[in-house]
Amino acid sequence: MSVPQITLYTSAVCGYCVAAKNFLKSKGLEWTEIRIDLDPEARRRMVETTGRTSVPQIFIGDTHVGGYDDMMALQRAGGLEPLLAGDRA
Repeated sequence: MSVPQITLYTSAVCGYCVAAKNFLKSKGLEWTEIRIDLDPEARRRMVETTGRTSVPQIFIGDTHVGGYDDMMALQRAGGLEPLLAGDRA
């Protein structure tokens, strides 16, 4: 099974970013982290793509999951595992 690319838009001072990374790590997953506090262009792209200014913003493949609370709600609803398996949400 090939897990789709996971991308996290984060900043240094963000408890929810740490929580999201800890959750993904607990599942044995890897991700690409984009620090918007260090890259204004990345922040602009994130806001343009998601319509949101808060972090983290989480993508699994091309699917925008949302923030940490959104990811956990998806997990509780049983939708995260299929997404990680490559199925669209």
